[in-house]
Amino acid sequence: LTFPLLSVTLLVSFGSSMLYGYNLAVVNSPAEHIKAFYNATWSQRYGHGLAHGPLTLLYALTVSIFALGGLVGSLLVGMLVERYGRNGALSRSALLVLLAGGFMGFSRELGSPEMVIIGRSITGLHSGGCCLGCAQPLPHGSGSYSRFQGMEKASYSPKALFFICLGVFSAQVLGLPELLGEDRFWPLFLSMVVVPASLQLLLLHCFPESPRYLLIERNDVSGATKALHRFLGTPNVQDVIQEMKEEQQSLSSMEMVSVWQLLRDRSVRWQTLSVVVVNAGMQLSGIDAIWFYTNTIFKNTGIPASQIPYTTVGTGAIEIVAGLIGCFTIERVGRRPLIITGFCAMGVCSAGITVSLLLQAALPWMRYVSVACVVGIIAGFCMGPAGVPFLMTAELFMQSHRPAAYIVGGSLNWFCNFTVGFIFPFLQMSAGAFCYLVFCGVCLLVALYVYLIIPETKNKTFMEISHIFA
Repeated sequence: LTFPLLSVTLLVSFGSSMLYGYNLAVVNSPAEHIKAFYNATWSQRYGHGLAHGPLTLLYALTVSIFALGGLVGSLLVGMLVERYGRNGALSRSALLVLLAGGFMGFSRELGSPEMVIIGRSITGLHSGGCCLGCAQPLPHGSGSYSRFQGMEKASYSPKALFFICLGVFSAQVLGLPELLGEDRFWPLFLSMVVVPASLQLLLLHCFPESPRYLLIERNDVSGATKALHRFLGTPNVQDVIQEMKEEQQSLSSMEMVSVWQLLRDRSVRWQTLSVVVVNAGMQLSGIDAIWFYTNTIFKNTGIPASQIPYTTVGTGAIEIVAGLIGCFTIERVGRRPLIITGFCAMGVCSAGITVSLLLQAALPWMRYVSVACVVGIIAGFCMGPAGVPFLMTAELFMQSHRPAAYIVGGSLNWFCNFTVGFIFPFLQMSAGAFCYLVFCGVCLLVALYVYLIIPETKNKTFMEISHIFA
């Protein structure tokens, strides 16, 4: 990779994937402080505090509203990229994060829980547009200009998982009591999202627009040539330009399928169902409950309160290692083994948490089994289900169907993220230790579906995969 190519890849990943991971975990550490603020504010306004149920509902909304914002952002991103280009869309999304950081940072000073909720929804809007959208263009073709395509897909591929894990880990570290984990610092902790957004906003203008966008969308051959000179570091880019022109001609003659047409197309029925199952299972596996409510889960397993923040940081470090293993093995091992093994491991560990919680009264050492099971869920997710669904969606469909497939998969991803984030506290209250069996069932059923239905897509053309499904 040339230095400009590497720099823009890291910048986009830092301001999109890493920020997404940070927002997943940032509400975990200050949960009790935020609830206390909500309760105190409610008491000042209405003369009485919130009961446990309404307070849980308000906090669950604060946690999960991030995913609703992400759903809206993922649906709007195509329009933004088409109108402003990738860099323009990223810059506008970064401005949204600055606004969200202001809302959350001044919420306590102004006595407004609504500002926290609005700020969380805006950060979700940014993540929906950046993490799964303008920062990660839809895969296209398989031309020989792999160096440029590598940059285009860098933040879309499973390698983005490393930055997501890094974002989760950074939120866990900053949430330690020695740093921003105290009650007086939680607004600052939430508003730290402005740091990567500001860095992206300041540096993004130093890099040219995406060459593919300039040539294919804007028909700006001169601009695309200059951008390729900068990114690839070579004066000879005519072969790349020629292949882009061929792709432009191919796309112009291709009729793109709408979401409704995709759902009605019997020729790709099983591929579409596979995208639905895998993307919904990815979020309903329980990983969002782990990220959003790690400290609460450890508290219920009997871990001493003073040890919980450091236990959480330890799981984050293991998560980064597992993410790296997934990145380096996905092309060697294949898609099916990783995703089946990952879901099976998550299912077994979810059942393990239930067993350990039921036995911890008689066997105190079971609390450590619970921690090991949480680590197993995270490791299983990062090594398979985290990155494989996005690659499989690209490989299961031809170019004309791919954008619609990504809309279906992405929308389900965000909606199920919201569902788990909102429902888990109430599921935990009503079902107790048995709530994890729901995630166990989902994981094992998805693993069984992949084993029975989905073929290995590694190194196979669309026609080969379509023939196997048929």
